[in-house]
Amino acid sequence: MSGGDFSVQLLCRIAGVSKSGYYKWMKRQLSPSQKQIENEAIKEKILECHEKFKGIYGYRRILVWLRLTYNLSINHKRVQRLMSELGIQAVIRKKRPYYGKKEAYVVSDNHLNRDFQASKPNEKWVTDITYLIFNGQKLYLSAIKDLYNNEIVAYQISNRNDLKLVIDTLRKAKIKRNVKGILLHSDQGYQYTSRLYSQILKKYQMKPSMSRRGNCWDNACMESFFSHFKSECFNLYFFRSAAEVKFAVQQYIRFYNHQRFQKKLNNLSPYKYRTQAN
Repeated sequence: MSGGDFSVQLLCRIAGVSKSGYYKWMKRQLSPSQKQIENEAIKEKILECHEKFKGIYGYRRILVWLRLTYNLSINHKRVQRLMSELGIQAVIRKKRPYYGKKEAYVVSDNHLNRDFQASKPNEKWVTDITYLIFNGQKLYLSAIKDLYNNEIVAYQISNRNDLKLVIDTLRKAKIKRNVKGILLHSDQGYQYTSRLYSQILKKYQMKPSMSRRGNCWDNACMESFFSHFKSECFNLYFFRSAAEVKFAVQQYIRFYNHQRFQKKLNNLSPYKYRTQAN
């Protein structure tokens, strides 16, 4: 009997190996070949590299390190196999799992087609979202703009860039204006291509329009407003809290709509231009 109170034959049967295989393994352990001795030496060097660089190197970079440090002439397959035997691998950033789109999406044609002129109020609107980073925090500003007089019809601020932000902005606009028949242009962000957003536009009897994918110039008018806001207000001050940012947005949009004159509006503010036309 060996192996305690169990025979080699029984232990081999439990382990699922042949008796001859067991004795070959024992022989290799007692009298290792030259290649085995080399592999063990290489393993020690691999572990040295792995610990030195805190596990960030994969087998390719470890191979380069072995060649530069120890002048070893080996191939990458051998290094990969020995790392596998050691149970080590590179510490790599975990990729985010892709679950696919959560719902069917709706993409509209680009009906606006960069025609940023409107002949009357509430004919063509554009909308978009921008982020506001301050004091290690982030907020998202969603806004809707009337192309007739560049007036900000409605806006909403949230700490999340989600569908609710877009829907809340749209509902605010509907409270203020008669939205029936208005062309509303946006990009192809997931909020705007969601089925719920499309359904709400149909309910409000609004006509959707969307920029071509990855083409910011198709919604340049909305980008222009965000640029003015950041250069004339947001980037000029240090904000400590979300409340301060929200107050600044409110004050600027009031100023932009009622006091900031624009050359294309005959040097009138958006509000005065609209009310004068009426």
